[in-house]
Amino acid sequence: MTQRAEGRSGQGIVVRLYVAIVVLAGVMGFVLGSIRPENLQPRLFGVLALPPTPLGVAIYGLVTVGVGLGALLALVMYVSARFDDAAAN
Repeated sequence: MTQRAEGRSGQGIVVRLYVAIVVLAGVMGFVLGSIRPENLQPRLFGVLALPPTPLGVAIYGLVTVGVGLGALLALVMYVSARFDDAAAN
């Protein structure tokens, strides 16, 4: 028989960490866009050109990091759900 640990779940902590990292990427993008370095031309996934403004670079950071880490997080959650099911049988 397995006992559930009291307190926060590991999945909830990982999701909160994911959200914090994505928000941090957006904030850093805004700061970088505010500095306005030369040749700053953000292209979302190499296709959609975004304006080199603080908001454009923040969106670039949010979406790029969000999708990249989100895909990895979804894969880990999928594998962990399958592993738990296999271990229970």
